[in-house]
Amino acid sequence: MPLGTAAGAAVPPRAWLGEQPVLVTRRGGEWIAVVGLALDMQPGTHELRVQPPAASTAALPAVADPATATGRASFTVRAKDYPAQRITLKDSSKVELSAEDLARATSEIAEIRQLQRHWRAADDTDLDFILPAEGRLTGRFGLRRFFNGEARAPHAGFDIAAARGSPVRANAQGIVLASGDYFFNGRTVFVDHGNGLLSVYCHLDRIDVRAGEAVAKGQRLGLVGMSGRATGPHLHWGVVLNGALVDPQLFVAARGRER
Repeated sequence: MPLGTAAGAAVPPRAWLGEQPVLVTRRGGEWIAVVGLALDMQPGTHELRVQPPAASTAALPAVADPATATGRASFTVRAKDYPAQRITLKDSSKVELSAEDLARATSEIAEIRQLQRHWRAADDTDLDFILPAEGRLTGRFGLRRFFNGEARAPHAGFDIAAARGSPVRANAQGIVLASGDYFFNGRTVFVDHGNGLLSVYCHLDRIDVRAGEAVAKGQRLGLVGMSGRATGPHLHWGVVLNGALVDPQLFVAARGRER
């Protein structure tokens, strides 16, 4: 969404959705905010808090604080219906969790949510992603999911079915934020692309990178697998923007969609 023009401004505006910083970039002669909206965001009018662009860093507050923002930019969220997907798992322990597994999963979910709020300021963030794996689309973003007949969280990513051991590559350059082996997501890599944009690669068979490692666009991160809660080998690819999981296809050129 547009934040206004600022010819000659050396420092871009800052923007926040609530307390979460938002990615701001320049398109032509205009500053725009690229805002991630969570699947559970309520329809209606919302607003960004905006600190206008400046001629130099000296003109900005010493600390980036949304409370200092003097501007507002409103936008409207409309309701959207997503189709249902029904999945049968032979291993019912991945649906009806034991007390031990529930405690583990709950702790991991909190850890992942903290990672999703990560922010690292960067001069330039690549918004033109490549597909991280070659394969067949098997799960769209936003699907209302039912496992063994029971409603669960909607599908907040994009699934690509591929042979076990197929390479999984970084969709853009970045820094490996974290990796781990999670109850639901299996072996997972988080890549930080800067300014609140992250990519997530789940159910890997093997991880080939380490936290803190700089990765190039197209660099191998690991191999396709079916670790965690999965019915077959595939890559679950997620994208996080200002703390919200968003549709990865929004960042892929039309030629790479709907394969």
